Amino acid sequence: MTTVRLPLFPLNSVLFPGLVLPLNIFEERYRALMRDLLKTPEDEPRRFAVVAIRDGHEVAPSEPGMPDTTALPARGPAAGFGSDPAKAFHAVGCIADAATIRERTDGTFEALATGTTRIRLLSVDTSGAYLTAEVEELAEEPGDEAGALAEGVLRSFRQYQKRLAGARERTLASGMELPDEPSVVSYLVAAAVMLDTPTRQRLLQAPDTSSRLRDELKLLRTETSIIRSLPSLPAADLTRGPTSLN
Repeated sequence: MTTVRLPLFPLNSVLFPGLVLPLNIFEERYRALMRDLLKTPEDEPRRFAVVAIRDGHEVAPSEPGMPDTTALPARGPAAGFGSDPAKAFHAVGCIADAATIRERTDGTFEALATGTTRIRLLSVDTSGAYLTAEVEELAEEPGDEAGALAEGVLRSFRQYQKRLAGARERTLASGMELPDEPSVVSYLVAAAVMLDTPTRQRLLQAPDTSSRLRDELKLLRTETSIIRSLPSLPAADLTRGPTSLN
């Protein structure tokens, strides 16, 4: 498989191929990353690798904006990730392509990126202004019966949506177009269902599309059953989760 060195952007969430990632960037290490990405011509991909954090902090402790505004902020590309950052991250992540990067007047950035290709993290370099990594691109293998499994997952996903809309006391939007390509279905559902980060990470690193879809079919049935047994709840109670500061 292809090996490449890319800037590394750790997050407390999982990015899937095809999914959009909005970023609000204020830490200096990631601002330096954005400045370097802006040097890439607009007609070329502005790529970086996104990995989910296993053990550490998305934002460096005491960084401006954190609760303790009197403490000195931790500095350096590996701040918050310990002496061996590679151990702080999940081994499988996703390449992101930043289609839009905008610098604000205060020097912070907002960016909009899209997940493209899964990668495996091979090594992490802490010598620069931000983390970089040697990564291996991972092929998406279809596996057995991916088409039939995708159809089953879509049926279960629509049932899950109906149950969730009922629990939220909302009307399910009609006419929403869903994909039929199995790998796209598998990533869309992985991102759309309310799951914790370890479960989403497990889906990202599934060995093939069919394995991911089988796992999702079980998850959807379980989640739908749980929602069925819940009383009517405010939407915020069902969707509460961590927010990415970067």
